[in-house]
Amino acid sequence: MTVATPAEATVKARAAREASRTLRFATTEQKDAALEGAACGLLAAQDALLEVNADEVQRARARGFEPSFIDRMTLTPERIAAIAETTREVAALPDPVGQMEDVRMRPNGMQVGRMRVPIGVIGAVYESRPNVTVDIASLCLKSGNAVVLRSGSDAHESSSALAGIVTAAAEAAGLPAGSVQFIESTERAQVGALLAAHDQIDLLVPRGGADLIRRIRDEATMPVVAGGIGVCHTYVDADADLDVAVAIAVNAKVRRPSVCNTLDTLLVHRSVAADVVPRLSQELASHGVTIHADDDAARLAAVGGGARVVAVEPDDYDREWLSLDCSVRVVDSLDEALGHIAEHGSGHSEAIATDSYTAAQRFQREVDAASVFVNVSTGFADGGEYGLGTEFGISTQKLHARGPMGLRELTSYKWVVLGHGQTRP
Repeated sequence: MTVATPAEATVKARAAREASRTLRFATTEQKDAALEGAACGLLAAQDALLEVNADEVQRARARGFEPSFIDRMTLTPERIAAIAETTREVAALPDPVGQMEDVRMRPNGMQVGRMRVPIGVIGAVYESRPNVTVDIASLCLKSGNAVVLRSGSDAHESSSALAGIVTAAAEAAGLPAGSVQFIESTERAQVGALLAAHDQIDLLVPRGGADLIRRIRDEATMPVVAGGIGVCHTYVDADADLDVAVAIAVNAKVRRPSVCNTLDTLLVHRSVAADVVPRLSQELASHGVTIHADDDAARLAAVGGGARVVAVEPDDYDREWLSLDCSVRVVDSLDEALGHIAEHGSGHSEAIATDSYTAAQRFQREVDAASVFVNVSTGFADGGEYGLGTEFGISTQKLHARGPMGLRELTSYKWVVLGHGQTRP
């Protein structure tokens, strides 16, 4: 009788479950030592990491991948240094495990409160962004969770090398073997096996494009926190400081076009459009941005000169461009802007440029998004910028976690009740 060999994902999920039973009790000192060791290991292995990554980037270019995709998968000395620094920032954050919250004294003398505890085992399926490997592993270790990592195939070797560095550092610091599991197989069937491992994995978080997230939501047998698809808007209000408006819109579009917090659609109030659209056209042109404009915006953009302007298509308003492209629409009111965002936004990040307190308050209250910005670039929608060290991902859901997911979002809680013999009548 032939016995089927379990999938690698199944085996590693079981190993992570076993490790989690001990990892949850690891001391803060052990966890911080693991992260410091990982940071040192990253810097020491820089040349080897760059060599592995360069081969993968070359293959991606030969296959004709989009520049935005290649940018996300590329490692540089600066990016490796930034990953190491981020890992140290996570180590420096307070350990959430064991923290007591909302402690209250009941009339009968009982003390009731909530203690933060690790979720257990977290699965991560992500596309080809090597830095995500370390970000996720660092947050999981610090929050006392074991993790099973499944990287995209195009940067798989880079991610595997990074995971190996974190794994070695964790074990050297005395954390249980198996706390960080990396699925080496690139077979698509491994993802299916991971999605079926509900007995071992408590939470699964996908990071990637719409197709990946849709599959995870449809097939996962365990709870999923999904997000990251960012159709982000900046609305320039009638009462905006136009210098501020231009600055935040341009920064949100061109700072790093390949990431999810980038500006996709600019909405401009008609009363200021004649002033702001030509200026923005000139600024965006200097960065090579193509403007996809409605009729009014196209006419005004031509006044500014320089920018490549094409007619906007209806579907463009629902696009996460991830490129040097931007939809532009002139609106007649704040209400129209809010309606557009409600119809086309993905719940990620939305911004308003305005000096009107009333408009700012309405925008904050009425926009349904994980992050809302007033006179600030959406480029700040990032766990590091929020003081979280880094992020596991950006949730556009509303249950358990919303927005950048840091240490606290990777913990749950249990009720703790203290007394001295109280009995219930």
